[in-house]
Amino acid sequence: MARPSALISAMTALALVTAAGCAPGYGKQTESGDGTIGAASSCTSHSLRLSHQWPAARDGDSDFRSQLAEDFAKKVTEETDGEVNIKVFANSTLSKPNDQYDAMLAGSIDGAIMPLDYASGHVPAWSITLMPGLVRSHTEAQEWDEGPMGKAIDQSMLDNGLVRLVHVWNAGGIGSKSAPIVTPEDLPSGTTLRAAGNYVEHMLHEAGAGITSLPSSEIYSAMQTGVLDAAVTSSSSFASYRLEELVKSYVSPTKNTFWFMYEPLALTRSAFEQLCPEQQEILWDVAADLQEQSYADSEADDKRVEKIFADAGVEVTQIDDEAFAKWLPLARKQWDAYSKDVPGGAELMELARKNGHGEQ
Repeated sequence: MARPSALISAMTALALVTAAGCAPGYGKQTESGDGTIGAASSCTSHSLRLSHQWPAARDGDSDFRSQLAEDFAKKVTEETDGEVNIKVFANSTLSKPNDQYDAMLAGSIDGAIMPLDYASGHVPAWSITLMPGLVRSHTEAQEWDEGPMGKAIDQSMLDNGLVRLVHVWNAGGIGSKSAPIVTPEDLPSGTTLRAAGNYVEHMLHEAGAGITSLPSSEIYSAMQTGVLDAAVTSSSSFASYRLEELVKSYVSPTKNTFWFMYEPLALTRSAFEQLCPEQQEILWDVAADLQEQSYADSEADDKRVEKIFADAGVEVTQIDDEAFAKWLPLARKQWDAYSKDVPGGAELMELARKNGHGEQ
């Protein structure tokens, strides 16, 4: 996990020297700053608001992202003896899903677990974190985080006001009110489909789908009222929003998927810099302790959701290697468009492909 590398004693000493101590940041230095994260000179109490769009966690059967938020908040509160109290606002109670980055910039929430691509209207480069076909498996997602791509995204987040604490990825499936959509040829003519991510939407539109953009929390009502025929969303959201009640088929991501979404747990830089070095160090430690759980729970959710849909009588299938290869030409057109249209996109795409992503 990329994180400040100085020991807490060094950080504390630095804080005593200056009015606002600085802990080394992650990533390379940039023209916009020196990559450091500030810290308060003294430790005081703080109450922080952490937002997400999924139903509140419940014992034994929760969306892992909702549970992660609760675990993070609980452990931070315990480890700081209540000095840093994080309150979780689930189910979009403080901010609509697509507005969470705006809410963080405005200071109405202090952090979120949210798809980073939702903020690509502000930072177009972040669309690479929901690029069709670029990340194919949970193993590749973790390699992304631990390699140059992870460092580049961390630095971009920091430059744009966010401190990433826990990496979170979710694989996506395809639910349809008709037959399974395993290849582009399986899309029925006139299908109205929901998919998160601009470049995923462009790819599916080129495959013949009509696209309706809406957050995952609105998929159920849209399918129920006939607005949608099919949807692409995270496997966890398929279960959290009970879509097994409406679809006839479900293409599970347990073999391959063209849809992997990055949705980190992050605090605003301004909120994080209000904390003293000792408090910041505790947050880093809690995040590091939860990182492996985040990876493991995400992968386990794919199988959990597959079983939920099968048990509900939904036809469940997967995308095998041959079927996945049929999506790749459409996906690569979107990589080219991103490289051409997004400032810095060509460099990020080259970095991703140089490290093996999308080169299956």
